[in-house]
Amino acid sequence: MTSETSRFDEQMIHQAVTLALTNADKGGEPFGAVLTRGTEIVAEGVNDAHIDHDLTAHAEIQALRHAGKAQRQASHTGTTMYASGKPCAMCMAAMIQAGVARIVFAADDDLGGPYGFSTESLYRQMQGNFGHQGIDVVHLPHPESREAFERYQALLG
Repeated sequence: MTSETSRFDEQMIHQAVTLALTNADKGGEPFGAVLTRGTEIVAEGVNDAHIDHDLTAHAEIQALRHAGKAQRQASHTGTTMYASGKPCAMCMAAMIQAGVARIVFAADDDLGGPYGFSTESLYRQMQGNFGHQGIDVVHLPHPESREAFERYQALLG
């Protein structure tokens, strides 16, 4: 982790925390996120997991979803994600997949932990090799699995 920040970083963290405060006021979990490219805001998101009954609706993922729809693409290479809280392993994986280059966050596990929002146990669980995270995983090959990949590749040319 690096510690260099700018005035713009401070402004965007303030925006992410403001989103978190507003979301908490309406009954959502206390998280907000802002995705930027340079000094342009690409998208924002709040944690709607409790409201939507969707455990994947974390603020960072919601910001990626909104950006994807607005820009009609899933890749957000070179962007920065500002998050009101430390991103969990699921959000980190999504940001890596999307090409986010930098993450700036406000509340760490020491602050969020007493309120039930610590990322430590999930990160620890995800350190195991695939299939060793506490979920029964079964590989069951199917003869037509390859066809789905071939059809997709054929459409892309």
